[in-house]
Amino acid sequence: MKKLIIYSLSAFALLTISYSCSEDFLDAKPTEFLTSEQIQEASANNPDVIAGSMKGIYTLMFETGTGGTNLDHDDFGQKGYDIYSDMLSGDIALSISTYGWYRTGITEFQATTDYTNIANYKVWRYYYRLIRSANSVIDALGGNDITPELDANKHIMGQAKTMRAYCYFYLTQFFQESYNPDELILPIYTDALSPNQPKSTSKEVYDLIIKDLTESITLLETFNRSAKNEVNKSVAQAFLAYTYGAMGGTENYKKAKDLAASVINTGGYTLMSADEIAYTGAGDEIGGFNDVNTAGWMWGVDLTSDNGLDLVSWWGQMDAYTYSYQWAGDRKAIDAGLYAKIPADDARKKQFHPTTTSSYYLVPLNKFYDPARKIGGQRTVITDYLYMRVAEMYLLHAEAASKSGDDGAARTSLKALLSLRIPNTSYVDGLSGQALQDEIYLQTRIELWGEGKSYLAMKRNKATITRGSNHLSNVGVAISYDDDRLTFEIPQSEVQNNPFID
Repeated sequence: MKKLIIYSLSAFALLTISYSCSEDFLDAKPTEFLTSEQIQEASANNPDVIAGSMKGIYTLMFETGTGGTNLDHDDFGQKGYDIYSDMLSGDIALSISTYGWYRTGITEFQATTDYTNIANYKVWRYYYRLIRSANSVIDALGGNDITPELDANKHIMGQAKTMRAYCYFYLTQFFQESYNPDELILPIYTDALSPNQPKSTSKEVYDLIIKDLTESITLLETFNRSAKNEVNKSVAQAFLAYTYGAMGGTENYKKAKDLAASVINTGGYTLMSADEIAYTGAGDEIGGFNDVNTAGWMWGVDLTSDNGLDLVSWWGQMDAYTYSYQWAGDRKAIDAGLYAKIPADDARKKQFHPTTTSSYYLVPLNKFYDPARKIGGQRTVITDYLYMRVAEMYLLHAEAASKSGDDGAARTSLKALLSLRIPNTSYVDGLSGQALQDEIYLQTRIELWGEGKSYLAMKRNKATITRGSNHLSNVGVAISYDDDRLTFEIPQSEVQNNPFID
């Protein structure tokens, strides 16, 4: 149990968070989102109505203020919490801090050791808001145990259950140090009208995630999505693979391995090439992580000027070629120790600025960037958000295969990825057991740097990371995956408004 540090009440402490009572969860925005009663009335004969409601749920993923603030500049949906998690793992270093975002709360762990800190509220509120939205759709389609008759509504049910599972999965990662089936961790809500609930055990939460995703995989079997912002069968399979990987154990790793293999073999995605993963010079129009149409991206969103994103966005925090904090003086760089482990002939080395005398040292100038490449240039964000790509499944397949005793399959998957990054992968053939697993984990950190996956991998691999020389705090400090400072507290507002939680 963490020691709770109590400060005087501030404005944010007065915000309510109760799942069933808080007005925050009844926010009419986005306009595409309808009440469950409106959806139910129209959906039987007009699936387009409920499809519009799902569109509203996807919009919440990148809308500003969904963490409940008005308006913190780190409150912009899933990509904001990807930054939180990569900083907590230590792989993103805050190397210069001018404006203070992330410094005390995240990199110095004040948020994760003080339940009155607003960051706890943002994480909690965002995921539970999406859960309530998904539950409204599920309720309108008949409830958790109903399979809709219309194929269009089956597809909506599959998407809604996948989104609910996605939220509960991330809540387990942010609010539990490691999988312990008997630990009470989170309240579960499976319909939009549930009153306040007590905390459920980790096993109960994971059972719901597994049930939702297993059903979604079937419901989405014939779904052909119109855009990558929608979840499909492959995304549901990937989250189920992540779930089994987080639980651990030989049998769960076998399930994770099979699910990841299914995505690789049947999803229709291709690994990003060496040319695609980094800007290599003038005239390079294909490098970088800025276009949802990239074949290796499984899930993401095509942002346009109509979305109205600007400084308060992932690009506004991470890209020096956007009017951003990255440009103006809050530098986010790869951990120096991790960078040193990337070989000179690895294509991914080019993603980071190498000049030690520059304030942009180790900043990902050539991985995440507006294609116009004008420092501080992009004012209205139209570069796209990445949520998931197929490289994750190659790496998770390799990890799960090795941990379930199939080192041969693990080496094959790892080499498939590395053959597109380095000129010689033969060293992998000599690895097995823990040495192979250590290499897979290292390659996961390198390949997926800045994409919000290092924290998940750190927990799965029960790793300890020592912060490198370019961090502003905790330099040289070894921090274990289960360190109390790496997980969030249930926020004060939930404790105050839910009588079942103390």
